[in-house]
Amino acid sequence: MKIVGCDLHARQQTIAMVDTETGEFTEKTLCHEGNAVREFYAALEGPVVVGIEATGAMQWFLEVLEELGIECRVGHPAKIRAAETRKQKHDRRNARLVLDLLVMEDRFPQIWMPSTEQRDLRTLLRDRHQWVKMRARLQHTLQAIALNHALRQGHALWSAAGQSALQALPLPPYTSQRRTELQSLYVQLQKRIQELDKEVEAQARQRPQARRLLTHPGVGAVTALATEVFLGDPSRFATGNQVASYIGMIPCEHSSGKRQRLGKLTKEGNSLLRYLWTEATMHAVRKDPELKRFYRRKLIQKGMGKARIAAARKLGIRLWIMMRDQIDYEEFCRRGKLRQKGEAHAGMPDFNSGPARQ
Repeated sequence: MKIVGCDLHARQQTIAMVDTETGEFTEKTLCHEGNAVREFYAALEGPVVVGIEATGAMQWFLEVLEELGIECRVGHPAKIRAAETRKQKHDRRNARLVLDLLVMEDRFPQIWMPSTEQRDLRTLLRDRHQWVKMRARLQHTLQAIALNHALRQGHALWSAAGQSALQALPLPPYTSQRRTELQSLYVQLQKRIQELDKEVEAQARQRPQARRLLTHPGVGAVTALATEVFLGDPSRFATGNQVASYIGMIPCEHSSGKRQRLGKLTKEGNSLLRYLWTEATMHAVRKDPELKRFYRRKLIQKGMGKARIAAARKLGIRLWIMMRDQIDYEEFCRRGKLRQKGEAHAGMPDFNSGPARQ
C-alpha cells in the first residue's frame, strides 16, 4: 500500500510518499501542466491513499483521483498545521506532515466532503446568489436615480408602472442613457434569475429531504435545497449546537477560570446558508407561532440584530431535526406539543401515588 502526503497549490504540488510494504520513501514536485499529475498517479500500483489539506483549488484534483479510483482524504488545514510544533513551513515539510498524520490513522483530521452531485447543486445555488447580488446592486443604482429626481416609489419602482414612471423622467442626456442601459440590464438579470429559480424549484421538488423542509412555514425552495446540500448527511451532527457551530452561528469565546468572555459570531461556516437562514427567519416568524414568540422575546431582551440571529439559529436547528428524523412540519409540531405536555406533567405532583387518605 502506498500512502501519499500532498501539499497542493494552484500550479504545482509537492508529495511525500511511502510504500508500507517495502518502506521506500519518495519526495517529488509535480507541475500541473499537461497530464503530468494524471500520469504519475495512474502509474502507482496497488492500493493508494492520498491526503491533502482542504483548499479552494482542489476540486479538479479530487475529480482526477476519483476517475483513477484512488482514495483521497481531505484534512482540516488549521488542525493539520496545529500538529506541527516547529515554526518552520515549506512545501516539503507540509507534505511530510500530512504523510505522518496519514500513517497514524487516528491523527489525520479528515473532514466530510460532499458528493459530486451535491457539489454541482452548490454551484447552482451560488450562481443564483451571484446574479441576485448583481440585481440588488443595480436596483440600488436605479433607486438612487429615481430619488434624486423626486420619484419616490419604494418597492413599487420594480413594477411595470414604476418602471414606466422611471422611464418617463426628464433627465440630462448622459443620465438618461445610463438609466436606459440599467433598465435593459435589469430585465436581463430578472430573466436569468427566474430561469435559475425554476431550476432550483425543480431540484427541490425531486429530493425527498428538500420536500420535507418546504413544509416549514417561511422556507422556500432555495433555502430548503441549500440546507440539504450544504449540511449533507444530518447524522454527522449529534446535537443542534454542533449544527450551529458548523454554520458559524455561535459566539467566539475566550474564557478562563470563572470569567467568561463571549464575542461576535464565529462565521466559520458556510456564509450562503447562514444568510439564507437569516432571510427565511423573517418570513417564518410571521407564520409560526412558537418561533414568533421566541423572536419577540429576544427582540425585547437583546435587540433586533441578536434576536434575528437567535431565531435563524433556531430555525436552522429545526430544519436539521426534520432532516435527521425524516419528518415534515406537522409531525415536528406534534412531537413538540407532546414534549411540552410531558414536561408539564413532570413538574406536577402525582396525587395517585401516596398514602391513602384517612
